[in-house]
Amino acid sequence: MHRPVDRLPKAHLHLHFTGSMRLSTLLELAAKHGISLPEALTSGWPPRLRATDERGWFRFQRLYDMARACVRDEADMRRIVREAGEDDAAEGSRWLEIQVDPTSYAVHLGGITPTLEIVLDEAAKTSAETGTAVAVVVAASRIRHPLDARTLARLAARYAGDGAGTVVGFGLSNDERRGVTAEFAPAFAIARRAGLASVPHGGELLGASAVAETLDTLRPDRIGHGVQSVQDPAVLERVAEGGTTLEVCPGSNVALGVYTEDSAVPLRELVSAGVQVALGADDPLLFGSRLAAQYETAREVHGFTDAELAELARGSIRGSRAPAGTKAALLVDVDTWLASSPLTDAPRP
Repeated sequence: MHRPVDRLPKAHLHLHFTGSMRLSTLLELAAKHGISLPEALTSGWPPRLRATDERGWFRFQRLYDMARACVRDEADMRRIVREAGEDDAAEGSRWLEIQVDPTSYAVHLGGITPTLEIVLDEAAKTSAETGTAVAVVVAASRIRHPLDARTLARLAARYAGDGAGTVVGFGLSNDERRGVTAEFAPAFAIARRAGLASVPHGGELLGASAVAETLDTLRPDRIGHGVQSVQDPAVLERVAEGGTTLEVCPGSNVALGVYTEDSAVPLRELVSAGVQVALGADDPLLFGSRLAAQYETAREVHGFTDAELAELARGSIRGSRAPAGTKAALLVDVDTWLASSPLTDAPRP
């Protein structure tokens, strides 16, 4: 007798563009463009992934690249944004910050600027149609040169805003064992001057020292994953006291082999330490679970009560770049969800 998590108002702060795709959409795009997909993305879905070693990461990246290769034109880009908004709306997400690296699609769309403009335009349209506000995080890749990151930061700054259909953050993704974190600091400084949130990945595949390095060099508002901060009490205390939100993605952590099972993900430890947590789905296309499933895991595996799930939702809202009025309204709606009877359907705000 629980309140339904798909009606709990929440924000979604960790969702990658290609990885947000529905499997059915991937199959249709592959057929549209005459691309043959590996069995792991068809009959073997979701794929078995263990990316904690070089071979495992190569396999994961290969599957991701195969999916990305199926995105070839403007209609494909718009469809992914629209369906991401629709899927989030169905799961109670009222604010989505979808992460995209425009360089991954620019070759088919005339450059990084038109690519980003397509995403932003569709984000604004989807927001109006679904009631879930969709904003954008522009993400650089650790496997590219830091100068490329500066180019993307300047692009992101041009479209910076605080609402749906604008860029609200700047990130750094891909294999965190690659590149030197400090070398990306100038790019984050550009983004910060434009008012963008600093939201790099860190501390999933590497340990607490990687979280500390990210804190020291990139001055993050949020860290993608950051779960390994529990390895070092001093680092964990820095995260909590500094108010850095951790975008925790339990399904991703297990699928990539960071933890062997759901119960090993240190969600309870992070929350108990006073860390503000925002649950995210990361790449549902490859990991097989979306946003609501992360809340179900918190409830069923980690024993979170409805009151604790509500606090996770509040953490996602507070950690977002939603306008102040939007945050305030969403927090009220979380209270309404929690005040409803678990014996009846909670009202949709």
